[in-house]
Amino acid sequence: MIKIIRIVDALTEFLCFSLFSQLGGCGILGVGIWLAVTQGNFATLSSSFPSLSAANLLIVTGTFVMIIGFVGCIGAIKENKGLLLSFFIMLLIIFLLELTIVILFFVYTDKIDKYAQQDLKKGLHLYGTDGNIGLTNAWSIIQTDFRCCGVSNYTDWFEVYNTTRVPDSCCLEFSENCGLHSPGTWWKAPCYETVKIWLQENLLAVGIFALCTALVQILGLTFAMTMYCQVVKADTYCA
Repeated sequence: MIKIIRIVDALTEFLCFSLFSQLGGCGILGVGIWLAVTQGNFATLSSSFPSLSAANLLIVTGTFVMIIGFVGCIGAIKENKGLLLSFFIMLLIIFLLELTIVILFFVYTDKIDKYAQQDLKKGLHLYGTDGNIGLTNAWSIIQTDFRCCGVSNYTDWFEVYNTTRVPDSCCLEFSENCGLHSPGTWWKAPCYETVKIWLQENLLAVGIFALCTALVQILGLTFAMTMYCQVVKADTYCA
């Protein structure tokens, strides 16, 4: 009787977690689709990874979370050891991948900075060209909102235009063809460093979000293994 009660308790906890995961996945997927529909012209700034936009990342993440949550729900309802173990393994792989990415990011920060700036500068040459309206809009929004110009300096645009000129989004006061005026009318701050500083200033919020995500994943792993062990014990007891 006690074993049955334990199984029911574990089942309830794990089922709630799985349902929560599915709802979270639906929410992430919904936001991604909304961004794709409403902000379809806003794409990545990277020339090497043109599909790596916020909308696409959210859609892929939301889909994976929904699939994993669905596997967990079915495994809990059916008390299926295979599905429960599959849920545990998938969640563990994702957790280890995230941990590896974080470690590599801190170890190779300088190299990542160098590569990112080089890639962004390559992307500048696609600004205003056919088929790259997403990248064009992205740079215009970044420069306008962060009051910056170019990747490391406004002179980055000189290589793009082959003349002393910047996009109009670099201007202190926007007007048509204001990018043809003197440098005194342009933003001087480099966009890469400006955005990097903004991220550092909001590092606490990013850290809290990452910590909460890690805790949720650890809870999921704990619930999954607890449920799996309870089912195995029940099968052994019944046998």
